[in-house]
Amino acid sequence: MNITITRNNKEYKYKLDKEYSTILDALEYIKENIDNTLSYRSGCKSGICGSCAVIVNESEKLACKSKIDENDKVKPLKYCKVIKDLVVEINQIEKLLKENKTFIENYSNNLITNDEQKLINIQSNCILCQSCYSSCPVVEINKEFKGPYALTRSLRYINDKKESNFSNKLDEIQRNGIWDCTLCGNCTLVCPQFIDPKTDIMNLRIKSIQNGYSDPNIQNNNFFNEFDFDSGFNPNSF
Repeated sequence: MNITITRNNKEYKYKLDKEYSTILDALEYIKENIDNTLSYRSGCKSGICGSCAVIVNESEKLACKSKIDENDKVKPLKYCKVIKDLVVEINQIEKLLKENKTFIENYSNNLITNDEQKLINIQSNCILCQSCYSSCPVVEINKEFKGPYALTRSLRYINDKKESNFSNKLDEIQRNGIWDCTLCGNCTLVCPQFIDPKTDIMNLRIKSIQNGYSDPNIQNNNFFNEFDFDSGFNPNSF
């Protein structure tokens, strides 16, 4: 079985003398038996910590949960500074979460029902693996975009009744946030926790509109300015 790993922007092909069940198994074998300079990150090995996220055949996956196939190609995550080989910088996780104020700022004494708890638990299941961030086409053209996991975490605290003032959180996601998302759904497809960031962002847009915000990308022009009135068009005919 062969596997190709991108290291320092170059592809290295490794031949394995037997079959392995996961990408992480193969990486461990290469590290121990073929090339001890190979660097990758892993932790729990059970899909919980998210530290082993990589790109396999152009799709973001957890190495510990990704079944290996012949001629798989493994790369580091995109839009993250590569420290070495498959190990990427994770400092931006803390930066994005702080910028989005994804924590309770003002505690309230409101009681939370079981159904409400289940609602915020969905977003709480995010393991911050950065797979959704790596899959996002918006990040490629806008490095200031907050990204799917940060916006999903925003929804979690905006929906949390223990937060007495969620207006600050809504303020933070208006610029380089929910309105910049293309709703392509890549983030939802690659999430190992089956979270749906696309729907979360759509819900954040609805909540924003309900609280007086609007899409800044839409020009506030009169509808009829788009028409050529010299052509005989009569707006009164509607």
